[in-house]
Amino acid sequence: MKRLLTSLLLLSALSVYAGKIIVREGESIHDALRQAREWRRTNDARCKGGITIAIEAGQYYMQEPLFLRPEDSGTKESPLIICGTGENHKSVICGDIRQKHTQVWPLKEQGAGLPRGGMERMIDFNTTDRTITIPTPPDSVLQGFALKKTPLEMVVHQRWAIAILRVKEMKVQGDKTVVSFMEPESRLEFEHPWPQPVIGGEKGNSSFLLRTTEQRDGIEQLVIVDGANYIRFEGITFKHTCWNRPLHKGHVTLQGGFPLVDAYKLKEAPGLPWDKDLENQAWIERPVSAVTVRNAHHVEFYSVVFEGLAATALDFVDNVSDCVVQKCTFGNIGGTAIMGGSFAESPREVHRPYTDLASRCQRLTIDSNFIVDAANEDWGAVGIALGYVRHCTISNNYVSFLSYSGICVGWGWTPLNTGMEHNRIEGNNVYNYARQLYDAGGIYTLSNQPGSVISGNKVSRPYPAPYATNDRGFCIYLDARTDGFTIENNYTGDIAPGIAGRPLTNQRPIRRDEIGDNHPGPNIIFKQ
Repeated sequence: MKRLLTSLLLLSALSVYAGKIIVREGESIHDALRQAREWRRTNDARCKGGITIAIEAGQYYMQEPLFLRPEDSGTKESPLIICGTGENHKSVICGDIRQKHTQVWPLKEQGAGLPRGGMERMIDFNTTDRTITIPTPPDSVLQGFALKKTPLEMVVHQRWAIAILRVKEMKVQGDKTVVSFMEPESRLEFEHPWPQPVIGGEKGNSSFLLRTTEQRDGIEQLVIVDGANYIRFEGITFKHTCWNRPLHKGHVTLQGGFPLVDAYKLKEAPGLPWDKDLENQAWIERPVSAVTVRNAHHVEFYSVVFEGLAATALDFVDNVSDCVVQKCTFGNIGGTAIMGGSFAESPREVHRPYTDLASRCQRLTIDSNFIVDAANEDWGAVGIALGYVRHCTISNNYVSFLSYSGICVGWGWTPLNTGMEHNRIEGNNVYNYARQLYDAGGIYTLSNQPGSVISGNKVSRPYPAPYATNDRGFCIYLDARTDGFTIENNYTGDIAPGIAGRPLTNQRPIRRDEIGDNHPGPNIIFKQ
């Protein structure tokens, strides 16, 4: 009786037709999903041929994520489709307007595309005292901080990653000021050996940005697909999520936007059985994502817009297969646009060679997407990032305006066979990357991936990042122990003026001696 009453209440609030539930602005998408779930549970005839939740044009504000459970699964013959109606992606699933940062110092302008006012070079980085020495800020900044009216954070540039450190104390010593920081970020920043700021680098000391923030807690996730299969999202927009971590914990990263939860350097007898030179020990968390998929297969995103999202936009976390992201648009993304596969998150230590993870993300297809302006909150994030994966294809994507690398595949820093294999990076157009950080690649790989291919890509030369302390930026970067790739028919050139997506000018093949190497394996095949 109770179930019948619930179904009648839902029917009264939603427009329901054969196999289709229409949601209008002001109505609940959660209720529509519940109605579809009840049809599945009772084997209702309306499930035949699939169920469509059609969301009409409007803003649908989420107070909690839309959670798709195993009971929401469709089948090959009867999928669940969540789609917008009409054109121009005007059906918007959204959270809060993302938090904004307000820079208060320094005041010098450094050019378009950079933080307002630019960055400043630090004077000293002291791992013993756990302090950073900087040029003394203006009195207005010091007074505001002293009166606790202006909480400050420092964004620290450290080659291939950033740290966001909440300021605890500032001690003025004439034209220099010594800054200390809150926990846990202070411990993580000063104990882990890499990445850290550089003092006396080839191009000078590392830079920093001291800023106040209007950051506030807000909704970080819009959709969680956990255990639901045969789901398709189409013609909708995901917009406006927050990123709460820096407000409470700071943000110290290892690489790729992955925050450290513990990290230190081996002090006695560095080196481990699988890597004689290893000195880093690190445990990481996965960045939060606006749309999350895990424990699922056959989940598709077609012609979906991801816009104004403060951390990762779309993440295929774990135990996923046969998923597709096609003809989607990603813009104004604070972290990574598309992420997939394990990155050996805590409780595992990231530098060990794991053999059980690659099979947990396989046959993922990322095709014909347009990714522009990602990694604009966490500069160490990237356009597309796949970790331990196998049989995955990244093809025909436009990836541009990135603070660090463009397309990254692999994890583990190991020459051993971990199960990563047969990954293909083909026909992509990558340009305007490495705009803030270096040790970057338009296409970047790690570890041994037998049977994999990098072919037919067009990659501009790295952007001349103004704060880099070296020049280690490459069109293709075969980082630590990369092996097993066939590399052929890839081109570089100059970025064409005008609209995004135009082909590179002055194109020419990428030569073998222009590809960045970091101890690659013996099974790289170069056919250019």
